Amino acid sequence: MKAWGAVTLCLAVCVSLGNGLYFHISETEEKCFIEEVPAETMIVGKYKTQLYDDNRQDWLPSSPGIGMHVEIKNPSSKVILSRHYAAEGRFTFTSHESGEHTICIGTNSTRWFGGNRLRVHLDISIGEHAVDYAQIASKEKLSELQLRVRQLLDQVEQITKEQEYQRVREERFRQVSDSTNARVLWWSLGQTIVLILMGIWQMRHLKSFFEAKKLV
Repeated sequence: MKAWGAVTLCLAVCVSLGNGLYFHISETEEKCFIEEVPAETMIVGKYKTQLYDDNRQDWLPSSPGIGMHVEIKNPSSKVILSRHYAAEGRFTFTSHESGEHTICIGTNSTRWFGGNRLRVHLDISIGEHAVDYAQIASKEKLSELQLRVRQLLDQVEQITKEQEYQRVREERFRQVSDSTNARVLWWSLGQTIVLILMGIWQMRHLKSFFEAKKLV
């Protein structure tokens, strides 16, 4: 299932945006995506598959027998979701820590024969874009104004999470920069000391040579 030797597709997606794309995949192949999101952020992925028909020379809806496997890992490489799905479906998870989350999608079926290609349409929504406000309005019987306020509050909350995450990233970057600068400084000092010692050794060696030749 986990054909890590196959080509891995990595995407960095902005937190506030949803992305639609499609990719081709073969039997038992797996492709992975990277989503960099703040903590406590909801991510919703919707997908559907199409199978290429050689006779019609066209992409057709996949048969129900084709299955997909979705595995999601958090920044600590811990699996937080691993499930089998049908040829079309959706998956949802909430990030509990900030950082890069890896989403891997692959086939778990060999029921499509002949080596035909499978096209997977994937749409990933993050943050408030993953919320179905129409369903919320219907369920909670919210007016248009109340729904708009709800959306604005969610947007403000998402912006706050993003700002906090950027502060964390900035702190990490500063630590890496300080560590790199310190290493460069010590490396430069080490090189200087070596050059000075080499110069002293060469001078003493030349002095010994000249004294041996009675030139000085």
